[in-house]
Amino acid sequence: MAFCTRAVILILSVLIVSWCKPSYGAGIAIYWGQNGNEGTLAATCNSGNYQFVNVAFLSTFGNGQTPVLNLAGHCNPSANTCTGLSADIKACQGKGIKVLLSIGGASGTYSLSSADDARRVANYIWNNFLGGQSSSRPLGDAILDGVDFDIEAGSGQFWDDLARALNGFSQQKKVYLAAAPQCPFPDAHLDTAIKTGLFDYVWVQFYNNPPCQYSGNANNLLSAWNQWTTVQANQVFLGLPAAPAAAPSGGFIPADVLTSQVLPSIKNSPKYGGVMLWNKQFDNGYSAAIKGSV
Repeated sequence: MAFCTRAVILILSVLIVSWCKPSYGAGIAIYWGQNGNEGTLAATCNSGNYQFVNVAFLSTFGNGQTPVLNLAGHCNPSANTCTGLSADIKACQGKGIKVLLSIGGASGTYSLSSADDARRVANYIWNNFLGGQSSSRPLGDAILDGVDFDIEAGSGQFWDDLARALNGFSQQKKVYLAAAPQCPFPDAHLDTAIKTGLFDYVWVQFYNNPPCQYSGNANNLLSAWNQWTTVQANQVFLGLPAAPAAAPSGGFIPADVLTSQVLPSIKNSPKYGGVMLWNKQFDNGYSAAIKGSV
């Protein structure tokens, strides 16, 4: 009887610790949307490899421009053929995967001309992709979880205003904010925005940036990583190309090297959130090879 009592107490203790322990499980974020041959959004989420999907990109916005969603060969927003993605988005979210709208990109035409302009863009995003209402929601009635700032052009002005405006909507429904800065620290475009402390996730692009990417050894990468973990964000991710072809200027890390040499050196950071990959088109087994170690 005493043995049974001790066993019950032990089991209860384990359960209590499990319930009370905060969940900071690391995961993999993937960019989806820039190649019609990369598979569907539903299949991407069904793979079981990802905890975050960035739907890329809202590539034109700001400065009086009509916003444009560019999902390459997947669908045509102007013909209203992207609304069918609503079911896929909801299915992803049903699996606990956060789906974010990625704005910007390397070849978009976007800029913010003022704080008022930033607020107008925030209102557009809220009403057309998040918890607001609009008669012209490009992705249908699915409510995305947040917004990823992949800002690689123009000045660094007013992105902090955009972050504040989007965060303001969290009073109605939580808007997760992510940023994808380049690894040279601080980032030329997103530094002011990140310093607001409003970003949940910062997935740093440790590729196409020779001064701070992997190049046969991880010395420069680890040095930059240590700088990035000082930012005011909940979690910092190691952003990598999913294949050599995904980053013409380098930064690819073979899966076995990543899991044996790099991840053990960065996972001890309290802000470590996981790995971000560019992008689904190039992820032909890479995420599956590393997910057990992330």
